[in-house]
Amino acid sequence: MALIETTLFGKVDKVKTAIDRIKTFDPSQSEMLAHLAPYYVAYSGGKDSDVLRILFELSGVKYDLVHNHTTVDAPETVYYIRSIPNIIISMPEISMWDLIVKQRMPPTRTRKYCCKYLKERGGVNRFVATGVRWGESPRRKATRGLAEVYVPKKGEGLILNSDNHESRKMVESCITKGKRFLNPIIDWSTSDIWEFLDHYGCKSNPLYELKGRAGRVGCVGCPENSNRAAEFALYPKYKNLYIKAFDRMIEQCRIDGVGYEKDGTRARYRTGEECFDWWLSEKSQAVDENQMEMEF
Repeated sequence: MALIETTLFGKVDKVKTAIDRIKTFDPSQSEMLAHLAPYYVAYSGGKDSDVLRILFELSGVKYDLVHNHTTVDAPETVYYIRSIPNIIISMPEISMWDLIVKQRMPPTRTRKYCCKYLKERGGVNRFVATGVRWGESPRRKATRGLAEVYVPKKGEGLILNSDNHESRKMVESCITKGKRFLNPIIDWSTSDIWEFLDHYGCKSNPLYELKGRAGRVGCVGCPENSNRAAEFALYPKYKNLYIKAFDRMIEQCRIDGVGYEKDGTRARYRTGEECFDWWLSEKSQAVDENQMEMEF
């Protein structure tokens, strides 16, 4: 099976290219990286991570397939992930519900603290492989690359869009300074993803049958989802859990003597349900959370 793309430099087999990328940056094939554990393959349960899982199996390299349980995954996603052979399910130290209370605010598009604590944890001192693709958003096209090294100091990272020998050397030279990522399907389109999965008979997460192949299967209530109201209609128990978490958050704010402010006026969230309604509205997405305050 081959996904062929015609470029200025001729025809490119995307499947072969992705597998070559995986082999190129394989830690076990470098003296400098040999001390590292095998690849840490981040598996979300979505279509892109299914492609990643199959590509790593085809590549023959050593890897650990790891899913970070977020406590807000849809039930269908949870059951599907459990069906994957050799999957390692990592439980978080804190649930979303306790995290909301700890952060004293709901997660929003401009402040998705939940990703850091629940979804993007793990992979310390590992070479992390992800299913990130440029086709998912203009922002990823501008900020993500094939191979990446991030270091603690702001602005001192390395993002490469080449898998040649020189780029490999550059990644190795920075390997001790920060977190390392490989995104082998960075240049795949959504149609490439489904063509590949269809070829290998992977039905993928059953939520795609419910929401369609263009749908998303991320965390229930994710601020990036523009259709959260419909999602909560499907999962009313999650709605209740969010409301209860917001109630606890409000009570903790009372105890701490802090509050939220939006649009220059004081927000009066006296109940978790009021906070939930605001959170679901478009207004919540335009708030600068650094200046949010609550009045009681």
